[in-house]
This record gives sequence, structure tokens and C-alpha cells, in this order.
Amino acid sequence: MKETIRKICIGVLGLSLASVAVAQEKIIVLNEGNWQADNGKMSYFEDGRIVSNQWFRDVNKQKLGDTPNDIIQINDELLAIAINWSNIVQFITPEGKAVAATEDIPNNRRLATDGRYVYVTSYGHECATMDGFQTFEKGFVAKIDVETFKVVKAVEVGYEPEGIAIYKGHLFVANTGGYAFQESHDYERTVSIIDAETMKVVKTVDTGSINLYGEMAQSGKFLCINSGGDNYEIAPHSMILDCEKALKGESGSVVTMPYAATYNTVDRDGKILAIGSRFSYLTGEYHFDQITINPEEVMESDGQRGITKSLPGTMMSDIGKMTSPYSIYVNPYTGFLYATDAGSYASGGKLYQWSAEGELLGKHAVYINPSHLLALPPDGHFTGIDAIEMEKPVTDGRIFDLSGRPLHSADKGQLYIKDGKKYIKN
Repeated sequence: MKETIRKICIGVLGLSLASVAVAQEKIIVLNEGNWQADNGKMSYFEDGRIVSNQWFRDVNKQKLGDTPNDIIQINDELLAIAINWSNIVQFITPEGKAVAATEDIPNNRRLATDGRYVYVTSYGHECATMDGFQTFEKGFVAKIDVETFKVVKAVEVGYEPEGIAIYKGHLFVANTGGYAFQESHDYERTVSIIDAETMKVVKTVDTGSINLYGEMAQSGKFLCINSGGDNYEIAPHSMILDCEKALKGESGSVVTMPYAATYNTVDRDGKILAIGSRFSYLTGEYHFDQITINPEEVMESDGQRGITKSLPGTMMSDIGKMTSPYSIYVNPYTGFLYATDAGSYASGGKLYQWSAEGELLGKHAVYINPSHLLALPPDGHFTGIDAIEMEKPVTDGRIFDLSGRPLHSADKGQLYIKDGKKYIKN
């Protein structure tokens, strides 16, 4: 298959067998603030210290907005932030400077990108697109062109769609039906599969589990999806979905696990680290799961193997002492580990940092409800992943996106990393 190589000279990005020679941690923390209080903020953490807990305001002299829900890196020059209650998708540079804002996607939730477009899930029922104004009975996914920052297309999925991921040119969208307790519809139990080019739903996978709410980590062809249950008779749990099998319509594409995985992330070996929150109105009690998942082993054994009740080093015991665990994250460039504690949900939270081996390195005060983390490339120049100095190269042919996550394959026009060089799929 023909590939056009962008001759961008970079150091080698070893995401599983190497470590950064001099670890430079550059972490953005999205603090949701309080819903409807218009006090969402961004914290910027670098090399063991919080540089600012109002980074966006420092750079742009304006508020970030109300309840930011997700943040992703699109390419070397651009990041996107879903700001739910402000009804905007904010675009910024890696230095934090506001570039543009798309205001046509109300009640936006989660983001995915192929480097050319940004895909956004929305709980809303209307969207302004280049083809005109569209209305939907249920929720929808919108497609933003990052050259114009306009919505080019949108498609209806299930009620209250949450997590979104890309695999082989298709979008996998977890539907929650999370408003079932207050609206006249049931909880959803499906994953919608969309052709990203045409923006048409090509398959709908019935997972057998309701309320697919929470983070949705992707490890190659595997997705970790949390089921929030109904907080009464149906307890939260989680599942692994095999995107390859789902695309082919094969049976056995979903394996259920008896652990909640509300917050989850992928480490540099492709394993999934998860913290699960389970609450019951019947007992009034919270229960937290902390697990490491080998998704391939889970699928091969139909859930009989591949799950351990452990996290690296002291991470498990440290998180166990938190008041309200609120996120978990692995820096894909360095392997350093992070989690946040929302505390009372009404005052400032904490950012915890561990080494790649799980040694607690520090706790740092951040703002209210620190929920989503993104590592910037540790090259010191905010130019993506150019010139990263690694101890030794990884040349096994695996490919990764610009955030360091493993890919099964790249889509047309997508930037990716292979054997330490940057390519674009032609």
C-alpha cells in the first residue's frame, strides 16, 4: 500500500520498550468546576509543579467556560476541548492560545480525531451543519473540519451518546440513555458504528448492558466500556469490545467483566488501568474497583483470565485513601502515572503523580472536579512529538497516534508514528 512519508526528522518514540532520557512531564488537567457555575478551568503541570490552575485564563484573558468534558490533541499545532454547558468546542494551540470555537454542537460530551476532522458526541437534538440545520430525536455525532472549524456533517445515534473512538475509518459510539430517569425513553445498551467518511451508521452492536457511561479507553482493536447500571437493581460493570469482530458482525465481540471501570486509561504495554465507581441508592454506599485488564487475554478466555485486582506500585493503596477518585491517566510519552481526587466535588481537588513503576512522587492542589488529563509531548518546544530523545529505538513496526496510543491501522490522511518516524497515510 502506497504511503507518503513526511520527512520530519524526529527522535525515536519508544512507547513500550524505552523511557524518556530526561522525563519532562507536561500535563493539562481539565477541571470541570461546578455545573452551571461557568467556572471550568485548566491546570498546567510541568516537571513536578503546578504552573497555573487557570492556565487558559492566563493565556487568553478570558474564561474557559462551563463544565469542560474532554480534551484531545489533533495534530502538532492544535488541541480540542469539549465544553459541555457552554455548548462550544474550543480549539487551542499547545501553548494554550485560543484559535477558534465551534458553537453549533449543544450539550457536547466526548471527542475523537483522525488528524483531519474532530468527531463530537452530543446529548442534544439539533446541530447546524454545512448542509443546513438538522434535528434529531435522539443524540448525535458531529464532524468538524479543523481547517474551517465548521460542522460538515452530523448523524443520529442513540440517546445520550458518551464515549467515542476511531478504528479502521469507523467511529464506535457508546450510547447511555442516561436521561432515562427523567425522560420517556429507556437506558441504551448499544454501540453505534459509523462510517467516518460518509457519517452513516453502518452497524449497531447490542452489548447486553445498559447505560454505557464513563471513559472509553482504546487499546488497538479493543475498547474498554463501562456500564453504569441503574444505581438500583442493575449494578455497574464493564466490558471489552473487539472492534474487528464488531465490524465483521461476528458473535462474541463483547465480553462482560464484573467490575466497574468508570475511569480507565491504556498503559504503554496496551493494558488497561481502571478505577470503577459503584453506587447503590438501595444501600447508599459507594464501592470502588481498581483493576488492570489485559484485553486480548480477556477476549481469548471469555473473561476467565486477563483481569487482576492491582495497579502498579503503591498506586492502589494511594487511590484507596482518596475521598473521590475522579480520573486515571498514563502519560504515553514517559509512562508516568496520574490520578485525581475530586474530594467534596465542591472545592479544589488533587492531582497525584507516580513514576512508571508506581512510586508516589507527589500530590498537587488543582481546581474543582479535575476530570480529564492530556500529556503534551516532552520535547520542550510544544511542536508535537518532534525531537523526543529516547534511550533506544523501537523498530517492531507497531504504529501509534500523536497521543502515543497504539493503532491497529491508520486511516487516509491520518498522521501516525512508526519506527520513530512520522508518516501520513495516503
